[in-house]
Amino acid sequence: MPSSRIMVTPDRLRALFDTYHQPLVRYLTRQMGDRDWAEEIAQETFVRALKQDVIASERSWIFAVAMNLMRDEARRDARHRRRLELMRDEAKAGSVVMPGPTSMERDEDREMARKAVAMLAERDRDALLMKEEGLSYDEIAAALDLSAASVGTTLSRARRRLMEAYEQLQAGHTAERA
Repeated sequence: MPSSRIMVTPDRLRALFDTYHQPLVRYLTRQMGDRDWAEEIAQETFVRALKQDVIASERSWIFAVAMNLMRDEARRDARHRRRLELMRDEAKAGSVVMPGPTSMERDEDREMARKAVAMLAERDRDALLMKEEGLSYDEIAAALDLSAASVGTTLSRARRRLMEAYEQLQAGHTAERA
């Protein structure tokens, strides 16, 4: 349903929301691993759409804005975590004892797949997840600022790298169990 340039009216925004909200939340959840955070980013994306007079290439615009918001939020979160770590280190005055990680409740294969996706370069990861959400090559190209002709190569390379990362994680997991 993407088109060249669309006026953003309340009715059009409702149609955009109905069409793209769920795929966008799924994409963001896969990227971030946190559905609540994904919902917040999606909400802000549609708030920004409301502030636009005209949107060109709706689907690409929505996913590109969401990606930018996600990156901004990740940077803020990283800065916040660094500040907390510094404060914790200062409070402990040299004590290095940190609690161990909590046990994972997810299936091991799903976790390894998520880790393998996270190991990919950002462009590869974004391209794969956008394709998984059904974006066309042209839409992926617009969102990632690539030529449409290079999207196929990017996806092929990303799939190969994903398999290599997954196999590497699997081999490490198997070695741990032995």
